Amino acid sequence: MSEEILINITPMESRVAVVENGVLQEAHVERTQRRGIVGNIYKGKVVRVLPGMQAAFIDIGLERAAFIHASEITQREGQAAESITALVHDGQSLVVQVTKDPIGSKGARLTTQLSIPSRYLVYMPRSSHVGISLKIEDEAERERLKKAVADCVAAEGVANAGGFILRTAAEGARSEELLMDIRYLRRLWEQIGQQIKTVGAPTVIYEDLGLALRTLRDLVSPKIEKIRIDSRETFQKTSQFVAELMPEIADRLEHTPASGRSSTSTE
Repeated sequence: MSEEILINITPMESRVAVVENGVLQEAHVERTQRRGIVGNIYKGKVVRVLPGMQAAFIDIGLERAAFIHASEITQREGQAAESITALVHDGQSLVVQVTKDPIGSKGARLTTQLSIPSRYLVYMPRSSHVGISLKIEDEAERERLKKAVADCVAAEGVANAGGFILRTAAEGARSEELLMDIRYLRRLWEQIGQQIKTVGAPTVIYEDLGLALRTLRDLVSPKIEKIRIDSRETFQKTSQFVAELMPEIADRLEHTPASGRSSTSTE
């Protein structure tokens, strides 16, 4: 049984097809102009503290300053919200994540409670909690998944490096698939951590993945034999992404121009 992923890129939109034995199984489309910034992580700068609203405005490099409430600023897991003036001050740098896109005259909404998704997991670097989606109802499966994540974390030696939430898609996932996700998230967080240490504010540190890279993160499984990409620019970006974060699938990438002539990263 042959499965492959086809990625087609145009200036207006990106398209992804999952094909099994020549038959279309899934199709996904993303329009370039409709991409939001929810999930993006920024190193921002506090530009105004509002004690009366228990909030602050943060410059993250957009046209309008973004907004964060004191309840979204946590120093320690489980910490009760303190006064906004005890948490931040004008000119302070703050690492934040967008939870709501700007709309109208309102800037983006922010949190410091960072979370990074993979196919089966959501990684929370500032937590130690391991949770599971409520949509996975079978108790035996819930326990199996929790144990599998705990075993993988222990095997990787990252037991105190953050928490995880098992997504609904994790139901039925094998330990090796969860391990692949944990390794991906660990590599990604290492990259983000280096950016946090070295860049000034305001700067975007991490942008939520576009369709092509999201496809690699969420749809590639051991059953996928080839990932064919018709855009050379996207192929090059994808190759770099894979080399850094998912090296185990590098040999499945293939550049397939519109003419149908295929090439690989060695071309």
